[in-house]
Amino acid sequence: MGNQKKYLPLWIGLALAAGVFIGSKLNFNDTTEKIFATNSKKDKLNRLIDYIDYEYVDNVNTDSIVDVTVNGILENLDPHSVYIPKSEYAHNADDMRGAFTGIGVSFYVYNDTIAVIRPIEGGPAERAGIRGGDRILYADGKKLYGQLVERDSITNYLKGDINSKVELQVYRPSEKKILDVKVKRKQVPLVSVDASYKITNDLGYIKVNRFSETTYKEFESALEKLKDQGIKKLVLDLRNNPGGYISTAERVVDEFLEDDKLVLITKNKSGDINKTFATGRGDFEHGKLYVLINENSASASEIVAGALQDNDKGTIIGRRSFGKGLVQREMALGDGSAIRLTIARYYTPTGRSIQRPYGKGNENYYSDYEKRYRNGELIHADSIKVADSLKYKTPKGKVVYGGGGIIPDVFVPKDTSIENETLQYVSRSGFMSYFIFEYLEKNRKIFKGMSFEDFKNTYTVDDKLSKEFIEYSKFNEAQIDLSNYTEELKKTLKANLAQQLYGPNEYEIILNDGDPMLLKVLELEAENHLDN
Repeated sequence: MGNQKKYLPLWIGLALAAGVFIGSKLNFNDTTEKIFATNSKKDKLNRLIDYIDYEYVDNVNTDSIVDVTVNGILENLDPHSVYIPKSEYAHNADDMRGAFTGIGVSFYVYNDTIAVIRPIEGGPAERAGIRGGDRILYADGKKLYGQLVERDSITNYLKGDINSKVELQVYRPSEKKILDVKVKRKQVPLVSVDASYKITNDLGYIKVNRFSETTYKEFESALEKLKDQGIKKLVLDLRNNPGGYISTAERVVDEFLEDDKLVLITKNKSGDINKTFATGRGDFEHGKLYVLINENSASASEIVAGALQDNDKGTIIGRRSFGKGLVQREMALGDGSAIRLTIARYYTPTGRSIQRPYGKGNENYYSDYEKRYRNGELIHADSIKVADSLKYKTPKGKVVYGGGGIIPDVFVPKDTSIENETLQYVSRSGFMSYFIFEYLEKNRKIFKGMSFEDFKNTYTVDDKLSKEFIEYSKFNEAQIDLSNYTEELKKTLKANLAQQLYGPNEYEIILNDGDPMLLKVLELEAENHLDN
């Protein structure tokens, strides 16, 4: 049990750290001349760096000093004003843009070699014939295996300019032969809609993992396909969604709200107020809606949930959301690095702010999850502390609260057992995926030609495989013991198999079987059917 407990803070930390950025399309009226005017404060910092550069007794990397200084300044503002070093900027930009230029494979560095987990569906690598299990040995003659090759270097050789070609040498273990494959690099999407499928004949499900530039198009396409399949009701899953661009969140909300309904209010330092309203383009204004949120749903996710709740559209199900009501704008610093600086606050249509207090410092702010855990609000709805002064009413008279996240209409408690927390961690972190990849290396032929429907309905993870994973976990560095959680473990192993064999959509389908929040949706649906 002691070894399991050490993973709980890590899982919590990974979840909470994600919710720190929300894109901004707000007007920023200050001129460059005004913002960057010379003054004594800037002169003082510049002079200090120059003194260290030219006069300090030892050689010092002043770039690192500047990084520390920038971080120190931002930490004294608010928890969501952050610095992005040059080394991390490209990755962050790709993530928010929702695409990158490359060959389109997910891979592990397995035994010092690039092992393809699976090519991205429709991507350049798949079209060129690369398969799951292939090893990429060379790219344009550059060796990509061996202990000295770093992951970042590998990525750099596989990425490149759009329409540029890369010649790969690939080893295929299943056929024991080396292949020469030429791949033309293309824009490869970083998918933000993890899953889209029908739960029942008229109830659809869409899971959104963030709000990037491409999310709305992905969401619109998924919704259209589900409507073509006959759905009249939708579950929008925003659990563990850390946020993203305001404009993307607004467009998603617009799909559900009638014309001229208020979506969002923002207010900047000068007191300028900007209001966003729904337009006439909504395609699901009359459909029934359920929105799933939890303690890791943040920023843009909360904009969506708050706008729908305040307009009496749909039912919000789950647990109180993260509580981020600040708006950031990204600003370049001239050397390839950037900051995301808080420039405004946002308010839901009833006028409530859902930003949690942050005056006691960042450490206290991000430890709020632990306080919620200890106070019991993840298990009992009546443990959620609300102030009457932060009470608001929707047009239909429903009471809603500001002051720290979106409180759901229907509460679903969290399974707080150590085993379940650990199982979620190993499934989402990649630890289990590595084990599954090793299993498929030896057993891929078992699944050859098997459709996902057959896999879902007929394949069962046996005791042998679950015991192998338990032993793998015990003797691996992780040292996790899941021996008392066999059935959930088998389902999670099956979901990870589905992910590597079929894709992320199929992973979610398997994992969602028996999910408490989805069971609550079905329970509400049954009650509504009886009432009608």
